[in-house]
Amino acid sequence: MPSGGAAGMEPEPDQPKAVAGGGRRKHLAMLERLSKHSSSSTTSTASALPDSTSASPVVAFLTRFAAAKLAAESALSACRASSSPEDEATASLAAAAAAIDDLDRLVAESSHALPPYELRSALAAAADLRAAHRAAASEIRPKKSFSFRNKSRAPKNPPQDPATVPPPQPPPPEQPKPSIDVILPGFGFRARNGATLVKDLRVSNDKDGDFTLADLVSCEVFLKGKCRALYVHKLRDCRVFVGAVIGSVLIEDVEGCTFVMAAHQIRIHEARATDFYLRVRSRPIIEDCSGVRFAPHALKYDGIDEDLKESGLEEETGNWANVDDFKWLRAVQSPNWCLVPEEERLQTVDISEIHEREHDS
Repeated sequence: MPSGGAAGMEPEPDQPKAVAGGGRRKHLAMLERLSKHSSSSTTSTASALPDSTSASPVVAFLTRFAAAKLAAESALSACRASSSPEDEATASLAAAAAAIDDLDRLVAESSHALPPYELRSALAAAADLRAAHRAAASEIRPKKSFSFRNKSRAPKNPPQDPATVPPPQPPPPEQPKPSIDVILPGFGFRARNGATLVKDLRVSNDKDGDFTLADLVSCEVFLKGKCRALYVHKLRDCRVFVGAVIGSVLIEDVEGCTFVMAAHQIRIHEARATDFYLRVRSRPIIEDCSGVRFAPHALKYDGIDEDLKESGLEEETGNWANVDDFKWLRAVQSPNWCLVPEEERLQTVDISEIHEREHDS
């Protein structure tokens, strides 16, 4: 049995355990200093730093990460500004989502070259920004006015002459709410029940873009080819088969599902009683999960080897069994996840003969 998520949270061997918390604070302070530095530097200087032969890969990554983090924070601040009109706030929310997506892709692309501590810190910062984005999305929705209706009384005024009674005013127009397309970017399948959903991304006009699966119940999803990023939100009793994800996968609020996929980075939030059959370059991250199980990748279709190779996922790393539980800090195995027993694992699923049956939303 592999070690629990706590193993990934311990400080590096050459660092004393007593200063683990201080090391994280120093790292966050470094990110802030790099963020301030990148905002004051010229564009040419900022773009030259990651390509500099004298800069180490970690320093180059931190510089680019700080700039992308600053862009996301600025967009989130803009959409929260009280003076911002609704349309400007929605545009800022979309810009923040795009900036956070850039962070996710940057971390995924650099995950194989980063020390474990730097990788965990970057993932945590990106997760915090994603949570702040969700909070900002809920804040810009219009709120119902509060009133003490049970205590109000009709005014005791004398009846007015009908000729002097002003005509009733029309109700104010309802403010638009941010759509799920703003919160969850990319094209995809949304709001389906009991459907078989098939998409061949190799022949799609939107190939290599972002893809979203949201509000699906009792569906089977088959995605052939590769996409840049995959967003999964609120699935119940679904089976999802995905070819290759060039960057990151974010899975939130799923229950009773099975996922078979390959990606550079996979983050899972609020999953319950769900199985994951993975090929992943970095360690899978879980948070606020229970009853989740992991097993090796088990998907096949004509051309999958080429898709995996073009996405940098042709090698099996074994990281499907090295899960980090961010909510389990003890030195023993997390009770929130385990491996699927070999006798219960899926055999390789061949989806070569499955063709498109539904159009994407």
